[in-house]
Amino acid sequence: MSFWRNLVGKFVSLVGPKEQIDWEALLIESDMGINLSQKLYALLDKEGLLGKAELAERRIKNELLHILQNHKAPLPVGKPGVILLVGVNGGGKTTTAAKLAYRFKAEGKKVFFAACDTFRAAATEQLKIWAEKLDVPMVSGKEGADAASVAFRAFVQASEAQADYLIVDTAGRQANKKNLMMELGKLKRTLEKVSAQTPLFILLVVDGTSGSNILVQAKEFNEALGLSGMIMTKLDSSSKGGMVAAVKYELGIPTYFIGRGENLESLEEFNPEGFVEEFFS
Repeated sequence: MSFWRNLVGKFVSLVGPKEQIDWEALLIESDMGINLSQKLYALLDKEGLLGKAELAERRIKNELLHILQNHKAPLPVGKPGVILLVGVNGGGKTTTAAKLAYRFKAEGKKVFFAACDTFRAAATEQLKIWAEKLDVPMVSGKEGADAASVAFRAFVQASEAQADYLIVDTAGRQANKKNLMMELGKLKRTLEKVSAQTPLFILLVVDGTSGSNILVQAKEFNEALGLSGMIMTKLDSSSKGGMVAAVKYELGIPTYFIGRGENLESLEEFNPEGFVEEFFS
């Protein structure tokens, strides 16, 4: 992610020396969101750093580290631990499910899949391909089947097999579609009841190139379901990544993993220090 340096160069070419940079505009352009950008700008202003480019950048880095370094709840494991993946269409949920399974299996854990995107047969087929490749058992249903019943059967089978993780792949949906969110709520309640895992561990999978829309998605899904965390995909392309900090600052939702490509190995555990250093590198 060299976006920060590119943006600084662009702003310098427009306004002259670095000391004249409009920090608030630069931060918003970096996908930090309006509220966090304004907070950081106010901080620089209060401490007299607006005209001191290097010191200002260092202060921003320290503040972002402070925001991002709050503790995350550990991933649920055993019984099995249920991880519900949610998000809009195209965010990369199914591929992320496969990457998580690959990661867990490398740690010696036993994994099950629940194919709960029953709207699209292609989605089930895609997860089935990954399941066969990874040698992960998968429970699915017919197209149009009740997703909650599929999840229930998957949990029972995963529990009987003494699996460590049950990864639940869901259909992409907009959070403002009430009927679709009601179905997802039913799926959540079913899994909470059968697993006695309350609250359920729910990860929002977002496309890193979606910009400020990521914050909108996080707000809507969090209000509807209560999110445990976020996974940001496609950070290998044109995404800036600033929304990781914006979502944490505004909603308190931590990022657990970031994806940089299509390979199974390209899902990395989120590291605040590494992320901030790379963002400003």
